[in-house]
Amino acid sequence: MFKMDKWFVKWRPYTGNLETTPVGINEYLPMGKSVVLGAQHSFAMFGATILAPLLMGFDPSLTMLITGIGTILFFLITGGHVPSYLGSSFAFIGAVAAVTGYSGTGINPNIGIALGGTVVCGVLYALMGLLVMKTGTEWIENLMPPVVTGSIVMIIGLNLAPVTIQSVIGSSFDSWMALVTVLCICSVAVFTKGMVRRLLLLIGLVAAYFIYFLLTNVLGMGTPIDFSPIANAAWFGIPTLYSPVFETSAILVIAPVFIILIAENLGHFKAVEAMTGKSISPYMGRAFFADGLCTTLSASVGGTGMTTYAENIGVMAATKIYSTVVFVIAGVFAILLGLSPKFGTLVSTIPVPILTGASIVVFGLITIAGARIWMNAKIDFSKNGNMLVAAVPVILGTGNYSLNIAGFDLGGIGTATFLAILMNLVFNFKNKQKEVSVTTEREIATSEPLLKLNP
Repeated sequence: MFKMDKWFVKWRPYTGNLETTPVGINEYLPMGKSVVLGAQHSFAMFGATILAPLLMGFDPSLTMLITGIGTILFFLITGGHVPSYLGSSFAFIGAVAAVTGYSGTGINPNIGIALGGTVVCGVLYALMGLLVMKTGTEWIENLMPPVVTGSIVMIIGLNLAPVTIQSVIGSSFDSWMALVTVLCICSVAVFTKGMVRRLLLLIGLVAAYFIYFLLTNVLGMGTPIDFSPIANAAWFGIPTLYSPVFETSAILVIAPVFIILIAENLGHFKAVEAMTGKSISPYMGRAFFADGLCTTLSASVGGTGMTTYAENIGVMAATKIYSTVVFVIAGVFAILLGLSPKFGTLVSTIPVPILTGASIVVFGLITIAGARIWMNAKIDFSKNGNMLVAAVPVILGTGNYSLNIAGFDLGGIGTATFLAILMNLVFNFKNKQKEVSVTTEREIATSEPLLKLNP
């Protein structure tokens, strides 16, 4: 019989020193601090969660609403054991574009068939989660050991970098403002203490936003912030819903994306384990099932496919606050964003160069998280097999090298992911990587944090 006390983590209040002691997965801070930290996670996921539906012709407000609901469902299904935000996945973009022929403007006229394929993809992903819950994680971890998952995590950070940088190229002012944003965030991380330092991304964004306002709206440099849409937006509104249409051709193209999501999610698991010093792999099946279920539910009403968000892993790496309660609060913020056009419009006034600067910091931390997986697992790069499995996919992913298989565009991350898995099976077959396939908690716990937040 189902027992709540065995499903959820055993909660306890945080009693340590924020200057020196991380906040554990099963710990919670006072409500005031938790709310502000939840807001920071909302800012971290906002840009990508809005951009992905825009690139596919989906409604960003609806997607924002569903990611909030999905994140809370993920928390409930995983029992609070896995700190993660479920955001809109970029892995679907190539496949959706291939089956819908989306031109890139407005709502996708063929959104129904994209939703149908995404629904099936989520079902397959959820079934894989049930399989992992039944059979354990050993076989999937052997398929994707640390040398592979470290590469995948690093690829995710590096693959997003060119698109991020391109958004400010062509404008000298925007380029400088992106750099100013990076310096604001880094300054908060290095020169402040306590909760201020913990909120480096949120406070850094606010500081950069204020500087941008002074330079543009007051001094006339660059493109000023337009506040008029805020006054015209309603306080409350329910987004338009859409229904899936099931076509075999679209399903065959979109459904295989679940394999990419598994590899991506596994990489996120290893990154979180490296940061927290805790093994959360036993809950991998639950996470796969939750992600797949939420993807299916999302696409059933018009939202995008979903995935655990590397952006929020970057926030955890910077703050060393891993409490899963914070993600529930972030989910509530996302729901408010989705239901309040006025609040959503206010957040959408954040200029592109400021979002770009924040993305540079976060994606950089994601990239370093991949390297830490290698370090914590003590990958032996004197072995040519390990060296090639790490080197080749990282370059292919960074360069966005993409293969097309039977009409299915793998994309740069997908191609590099599949190649990393294949190369490891071929070149490390004899080795089996016994000395690196399992990372002990002691090895992880004694490693250095990505970004030190202690004085």
